[in-house]
Formats: sequence, structure tokens, C-alpha cells
Amino acid sequence: MLSGRRNSAGPKTVCLLALLSFLFILNAIHPMKLACQQTPVALPSQTTPPPAFVLRDPIPASQLAFLNEYAGKATKLLHKDKRFRELSKLIIPDTLYHYGHDMSLPAALNLVLENSQEPVAIRDGRFVSVAGLNGPFLQGRGLLWFDMQEGIALGGFHFAPSNGEPTPTLTVFSTQLRGKALSMGQLPDDFAQDLAQWNVAAGAPVVSPRYFIPEDGKKYVLEHDEDYCWHEENAPAPPEAECGQMNADAADADMNAAYFMQQTHNKANATAWMLGKDQTTWLAERDNGCGIGPTVMHCRLGMTRMRTGVLLGHAPAPPHHPMPLHHPMPPPRRMPPPPPVHIRR
Repeated sequence: MLSGRRNSAGPKTVCLLALLSFLFILNAIHPMKLACQQTPVALPSQTTPPPAFVLRDPIPASQLAFLNEYAGKATKLLHKDKRFRELSKLIIPDTLYHYGHDMSLPAALNLVLENSQEPVAIRDGRFVSVAGLNGPFLQGRGLLWFDMQEGIALGGFHFAPSNGEPTPTLTVFSTQLRGKALSMGQLPDDFAQDLAQWNVAAGAPVVSPRYFIPEDGKKYVLEHDEDYCWHEENAPAPPEAECGQMNADAADADMNAAYFMQQTHNKANATAWMLGKDQTTWLAERDNGCGIGPTVMHCRLGMTRMRTGVLLGHAPAPPHHPMPLHHPMPPPRRMPPPPPVHIRR
């Protein structure tokens, strides 16, 4: 009888113990699973901010003072001045550039400035803009900009490549720049303001792929960090569909520029590009993952910025509020300010 009780009770006891053991293990595993799901994976490319940019070797005021003599006069007159040509050599990186065909970057600037009728503009007694808006081909436009007080010199070149690379394109350059990561918000506010006005006068699009060429002569992505949907507290908000599309276009422009530079190893004379299988696959996954609906634009924007960070090897520049411009949809002031450019003397 005792044997029969053991036989009848044994399986029940075994099942109960097994059930308790299963519940214990499940209870232990479940929090671990939740913890894994809730703990974000921090990738270096998405968490390491770009280093602060440094402008080096400011130009003595005595070497810039002669620019005052040309205020309001045609750029082509200043271009003939030997002092200006020597100054240009100091600030334009002597690198091979592709403007229609391979030429030096100084030669490309000469083509758009040497016959320019645009007046030399001096703002606030210190900020000098020397511009050419009618290059001989491919909508070439050039700008040299000086801060006579701080000794800063920067330039810009805009044209519309026709060889398959992202187009139109803007390249900022200066031998005073060092480094490989830069966003527009890190450049001096007054340069950004005059550059934007130059773009508007030239009829250039507000959003396009942007690059910069520092002292090393290579070309890197100049990231968009403007928030085109920002507005003053008491001002009407811009149409969400329009400003949201501009933010999305800016993110796409940065991603395309980053992919182009990755493929061409940051060569300043890089030409045609092709989307590789990895990029076409990612684009399909982004579009399918974001789907359709009211949140699709925010989804695409976030995923595209993350992709750009992976391509660049650092976190994409955080958005800021752009400078006010006389434009159909004027971008407002920057706020909060991004890391500034420092001048090393």
C-alpha cells in the first residue's frame, strides 16, 4: 500500500516541482530580456561629437587694410591688384579641384572672379565679400570673404556638376581650416550670413550637398545643422509640409555627400559616383520601415541622419536655428549656438 501511494503521488510531485522550476527560471529570464530590450546600444559613430573647429594663422590687419580702397568697386578691378593675388594665395588651398574638368582650386576661383562686375561689399566696416556670380560654365560662382578685424579669410565655390555626382554643390574652403568634421553652425555667424545672402543673390538653392576643403586639400562634408521649421515664439510657424521637406532634403543631401566622399576617399577633384548595393539596400529598408502616414517625414529624417553619422564616422551635427534671411521662407536665428570656431594666434 505504501508502495502504491508512492507510485500515485510520485508523478504529481515531479510535475509540481517541474512547474515551480519552470516558473522560477522564467521569472529570472524575463527581467534580463527586458533589460536587454531597454538598454540602447551606443555606437561610437553615433555618440562621439565632431571636434570643435579651429581657424589658424589669422592674417595681420595691415595685410587686409587695402581692401577698403575697393569698397563698392567692381570685383574685377580688385582681382588685378597684386596685393589681392598674393592674399588669395594665402587662403585658397592649392589642391586639384574638379570644375568641369580638373584644375587647381585657385584657377577655378580666377575663372569666376577675374571678369566679375559685382561690387566689393564691406559690411560694418570689417566684413568684406568679393563675389563672382557668372562663371564661364556649369553655373560657376565664387566668393572670398574676410573679417578684417579678426584676420579670418574663408571662401565658397558653387556650381552644378554634370557628371553624375550630387548636384548642385557648394564648397567652403580656407587654409585657416583644420580637421575633417564641420557643420555650418560652427563657422562664424557673419560668414554664414554673408554666404547665405550670396547664395540667394546667385539664385542657388537653399539646400544642396555641401563640402569644405581645409588646409590639407581634401574635401569633406559640410553638414547641414539648420532647423528650417524653427520660428520666433510670437511668429507664425512655417508650413510643416514645406519646412519638414527642407529638413528631409538637407538630411538626404548630407547622406549623399557623405556616401560620395566615402567612395572617392575625400579627393577634392572627385567626379562621378554610383550607389553601391549597401546604399540601395539601406534606402529600401528606410522607405519600407518608415511606411506612410503623418510620421513618415520624421522617421525618414531620423534614420537618414543616423545613416550619415555611420558614413562619416561621427554623430551628425545637432540641429540649430539658422540665420534670418530675405527668402520666401526665411530661416530664423540660431538658438542654441553650436560649438564655435576658435581662432588660434
